[in-house]
Amino acid sequence: MSDNENQVPLPDLERGAEMQTAEDPGAFEASGDSGTLNRGAADLEAVFDVPVQVSAVLGRARMEVGELLKLGPGAVLELDRKVGEAIDIYVNNRLVARGEVVLVEDKLGVTMTEIIKADRS
Repeated sequence: MSDNENQVPLPDLERGAEMQTAEDPGAFEASGDSGTLNRGAADLEAVFDVPVQVSAVLGRARMEVGELLKLGPGAVLELDRKVGEAIDIYVNNRLVARGEVVLVEDKLGVTMTEIIKADRS
């Protein structure tokens, strides 16, 4: 598979017609709009307010309903991850990154250590 087959086509939002690729800067200049590459963030403003669900999964456990009902305050639930192992970060139920748990003031947070490249097949 060549590099050209992996290019993602970008729409010309001003004209709404032909598709251009970020790998071919000449296509932007040929259209007469040399500022198109610099307007990328501004073009995304329409989706800035779209809510997404972000989940940081520390680990998973499987159990029967009967076992779950026996859990009470102070119960310890063994997860399938080891201490220090990377956690999974999901956006809208899609794995997008791995990271580590951090303490920020008195709250837990997550820092991303690896971005997972989406396989668009």
